[in-house]
Amino acid sequence: MRLTVGQAVVRFLAAQRTERDGVEHRLIDGWFGIFGHGNVAGLGQALLEAELTDPGAAPYRQARNEQGMVHAAAGFARMRNRMSTLACTSSIGPGATNMVTGAALATVNRLPVLLFPGDVFATRVADPVLQQLEDPRTGDISVNDTFRPVSRYFDRVWRPEQLPSALLNAARVLTDPVETGAVTIALPQDVQAEAWDWPDELFAHRVWHVARQVPEPAALARAVEVLKNAIKPLIVAGGGVIYSEATEALRLFAEATGIPVAETQAGKGALAYDHPLSVGAVGATGTPAANELAREADVVIGIGTRYSDFTTASRTAFAAEGVRFVNINVAAFDAAKHSGASVVGDARETLIQLTEALADYRTEDAYRERAGRLAAEWDATVERAYHLGHTPLPAQTEVIGAVNDAAEPRDVVVCAAGSMPGDLHKLWRTRDPKGYHVEYGFSCMGYEIAGGLGVKLAAPDREVFVLVGDGSYLMMAQELVTAVQERVKLIVVLVQNHGYASIGRLSESVGAQRFGTAYRFRDGDGRLAGNTLPVDLAANARSLGCEVIRATSIDELTGALAEARKAEGVIVVHVDADPYQDSPGSGSWWDVPVAASSTLNTVRDAHARYREGKRAQRHYM
Repeated sequence: MRLTVGQAVVRFLAAQRTERDGVEHRLIDGWFGIFGHGNVAGLGQALLEAELTDPGAAPYRQARNEQGMVHAAAGFARMRNRMSTLACTSSIGPGATNMVTGAALATVNRLPVLLFPGDVFATRVADPVLQQLEDPRTGDISVNDTFRPVSRYFDRVWRPEQLPSALLNAARVLTDPVETGAVTIALPQDVQAEAWDWPDELFAHRVWHVARQVPEPAALARAVEVLKNAIKPLIVAGGGVIYSEATEALRLFAEATGIPVAETQAGKGALAYDHPLSVGAVGATGTPAANELAREADVVIGIGTRYSDFTTASRTAFAAEGVRFVNINVAAFDAAKHSGASVVGDARETLIQLTEALADYRTEDAYRERAGRLAAEWDATVERAYHLGHTPLPAQTEVIGAVNDAAEPRDVVVCAAGSMPGDLHKLWRTRDPKGYHVEYGFSCMGYEIAGGLGVKLAAPDREVFVLVGDGSYLMMAQELVTAVQERVKLIVVLVQNHGYASIGRLSESVGAQRFGTAYRFRDGDGRLAGNTLPVDLAANARSLGCEVIRATSIDELTGALAEARKAEGVIVVHVDADPYQDSPGSGSWWDVPVAASSTLNTVRDAHARYREGKRAQRHYM
């Protein structure tokens, strides 16, 4: 079959499927692309031809920012539990490097995305081409080599003959729950347009089986032995519980054993917030209920978590003398953390086996009752935070409460960096395993709108609420235009607080006095401490084609959200919030080093507090 390399890529990917539990999915459900020299004559032409000759085989959507389209692909993949994703193509040079941040986000979060950056000429007949980075030491490096450290698989196809192995390896990594992340295949622009005679079998329908790894019996037995002796065990449910569709198995395990369940950011929704054994978020952005149990836990059962510093409160969360860990994870790398009893296996299959093996085990009534009491006390705190009546501007917790009240059980909230993820982790009442989508592995400002677009494309039957602050909005709002163009319904709640609220609080905590975190004019002393900048983000959103509703109070916000539910297309609800009104505390700590020497009293005081916090850190050796 004679095709160009670009045409061969498109045809191959259209034939790939994933399968788990007997259910097939398209591996690559569509394409995002921004065309320029480097991909317009290769993949661009191939996608046009596919659209004209085989509609639906390779659906193409036009993006506005290369980083944004990778974020959308990551959001799509997460919503589909990593069984499907989107491919992204860019031109060479800045178009390619714009995708690097998106690649890093996907890899950090273990989310499959497939990237095809255009590259320089393989033949080098036109060196240097426009946007080419020249390296006087070698001729085989381009800016695309920056993808290597942030990709789980990287290849550059210098000749058509190399394409089949690159594509097969790409699909292998994308469909492996252990290895998955960003997959990058750099395609020199002349190679993309080159024709080759391909074997027909390259384009045959191919199904990649996503296995459910069964735990080794000996490893399971070691874990059971630890758990049988646990007095105050605590489950930490991570994203792996949701990706493996193990939420029902987790519920049955918790109910059978009476072990309370705390959740990471990626694992939030693993157990409904109102379940009697749910104690909510754990760690630096956690609830006092979960963190109090974490401090006293003698055994921590980490399921599908990588134990980030927020989850462990920088290794201060689990404070009991002799605390032990049982780690269930498909990745041996994560299962071995904190010197835990390592159980390498699929979360669902492992939980089913653990439930059977612990049939005679159950925590004491008093422990379960205490967990329930702590959770109920926190829920009352959440209710107060949702309805503070704060004036003149509403608190961010009230904004979150209004959105949570407006959301139905299957609706999805999307957020990323800033102060809102921490507040959402503590406060959001999640009722569905896919109802909470906060990117906090890379904590990337600008993810929200693009990620929300990906979520909605993956689950068009769900209402999607995107919560975004002004800082993240100004980083990347362009994919609003893509959503408008594709007639995708999004409800974007744009919270204006005139600066970086999260970093402002962090800056204050380390004694740096919120330096450089407010959006202000320069004053007479040359400092950014003058009047607030006259930025109108609502007008900006309207200029991008969105319907905009302004809300100046919680009552108006509630009405605006009800109106937005009934509307079509992209609706941006703009609301001002007070950046200085904090949410209820988590009773935890985060390790952010403080300057050890300073003339500022605020820094000296912060450093003294920092030294005190460091004393509680553990190595879990």
